[in-house]
Amino acid sequence: MSGRPLRQKLTVLIAVRLIVGTLLLGSAILVQLSARPDFDARPLYGLIGVAFGLSAIASLSLRLVDCRPWLVDLQLALDALLISAFVWTTGGVTSYFSTLYVLPIIGAATIQHRRGAVLQASASSLLYALLVVLQYSLAPGQPWTAWGGPELIAVPVPAVAQYTVVINMLGLLAVGWLSGSLAERLRRADVRLADASTEIANLQAFNQRVIDSLTMGLVTTDLAGRMLTFNPAASAITGHSSEVAIGQFAAEVLQLPPAFVAELEAERRDPGNRRADYRYRRTDGREIDLGLSATPLQGPTGTAGLLFTFQDVTKIRRLERDARLQQRLAAVGEMAAGIAHEIRNPLASMSGSIQILRDELLLSQEQAQLLDIVLRESGRLNQTIQSFLAYARPQRFNITTLDLRRVVGDTAVLLRNSSEVAPHHTIDVNVPDDAVKCDADEGQIRQILWNLSTNGLRAMPTGGRLRLTVRQGAGGSEAVLIVADEGVGIAEEDLDSIFQPFHSTFSKGSGLGLAVVHRIVRDYEGEIQVTSKPGAGTIVEVRLPVREAGTT
Repeated sequence: MSGRPLRQKLTVLIAVRLIVGTLLLGSAILVQLSARPDFDARPLYGLIGVAFGLSAIASLSLRLVDCRPWLVDLQLALDALLISAFVWTTGGVTSYFSTLYVLPIIGAATIQHRRGAVLQASASSLLYALLVVLQYSLAPGQPWTAWGGPELIAVPVPAVAQYTVVINMLGLLAVGWLSGSLAERLRRADVRLADASTEIANLQAFNQRVIDSLTMGLVTTDLAGRMLTFNPAASAITGHSSEVAIGQFAAEVLQLPPAFVAELEAERRDPGNRRADYRYRRTDGREIDLGLSATPLQGPTGTAGLLFTFQDVTKIRRLERDARLQQRLAAVGEMAAGIAHEIRNPLASMSGSIQILRDELLLSQEQAQLLDIVLRESGRLNQTIQSFLAYARPQRFNITTLDLRRVVGDTAVLLRNSSEVAPHHTIDVNVPDDAVKCDADEGQIRQILWNLSTNGLRAMPTGGRLRLTVRQGAGGSEAVLIVADEGVGIAEEDLDSIFQPFHSTFSKGSGLGLAVVHRIVRDYEGEIQVTSKPGAGTIVEVRLPVREAGTT
């Protein structure tokens, strides 16, 4: 038992002692004084003083009961002695106040449970028996003077006194046993209740930790759609804090599609399980793909609301798009690689034959111009086939450790001196002071930078700034190449198809530049991310893992 409940119980016991003692003794004095003016109230006054004195001493000893538990037994024993004095003063065996022994017995049961109640009942019974024995020993068979007056009270014969003592002792012992048993049961019930409360608190804490540890957002609502809970993952995904979100409508905070909300409203009583995938705008303005499920929240009386679970599936959707693209590209590549190879050989023969005829025949100016067109277009077709074969056929890499700063600088020099750059174009290079190492084939890295840069320049027909950036990724586990332009941008619906072969929005180009870039990056098990907004430009970020040098 902790100190605070014990002190509280002792405080109550002291208060009861004062109140009961004052009321009983005070009322006895008033009754006797009103009936007999010559009543000697000094013994009762003395008992009142003793009761107050014992209470004062007990109050001062409250701070010591934790380290000296015998003080509790002492207080209960003094209570029994005080009641014995009151019984002695009011007639001994003939007193009507012998039942007051029940009060310290109940107090002992409250504080010390069964042990204290039985001991107090035994002590009270012995005190009462000793009191009667003493009464008959001092004046055997003589009338008894009591209540401070001259009247004598006739004491019963010894046989009757013995019977009275036995009855009272048995009653006190019975009260002690019963009150102790009840107090013990109550104590055990308190212990079980405390254990159950602790178990419930631990279970609640465990459930809360489980909810807080979920990586998916979890939201519960009432029947009106107002949110009741909003776990940390929901805050991380949406950007809304739980303090702000709780109490608001889930449809507003989660930006539920109107059609989805209409379905939930139409089946409010039994909505079943519903699934929605849609674009979500976070509080920081970033858009993500959100996958959400709605399930009825069952209560004791039926459906009590809705349970929403959701995840940021942006990366998953991007991986799915990449997988679909890889499947399409693989199918097209395997089929077309053979066709391109077969076309390339006769194309080379045709081009060589036409070149010989061009040099040996006497042609008019118009005929020579036509043959030049055939040769030029044959060369362009051969270049397209060569690019397609480079995309479609797996490449053997000559991997060495490169400093990407040098590769980016060399590419920028080539670009500035190429026909792709117009006077109104500006090429900026942003590289760190420290080397950015990457184990890769230098020719393929140059091809990545060249294809992305020429696309960026073509996207700025009226001029603009092209920025080439290289940096080390998080933890040094990857190298990052960034090509950013200020061009026309790409519409959101076209982002999924820009890496498909022969997909081009420029009049000049084969439509294989980005497809080749994508193939190279995927062969390195890297990632390529495109961020674009029409009219604001495009940012292409290539992430290449750091590899061990060697040949694969």
